[in-house]
Amino acid sequence: MKTTLEIADSLLLEAKARARAKNMPLRRLVEEGIRLALERDKASAAPFKLRDTSVGSGGMLITDWNEIMRLAYEGRGGG
Repeated sequence: MKTTLEIADSLLLEAKARARAKNMPLRRLVEEGIRLALERDKASAAPFKLRDTSVGSGGMLITDWNEIMRLAYEGRGGG
């Protein structure tokens, strides 16, 4: 797709020089830059956070993994 962009003269000169040094068309350099910017923004998006649906207060106060497993399987024939 063709489009028109207004770019600062100094930035355009630098981009043309970089494209020439890399032996690539300016168009490809611009596309690469846009892709990198979009990927960076996607990567820096806020991670998913599971909302707290706990009931009551105090939460889980047990920090010993063996005790957690014992309670999880209590009365179920396990552990």
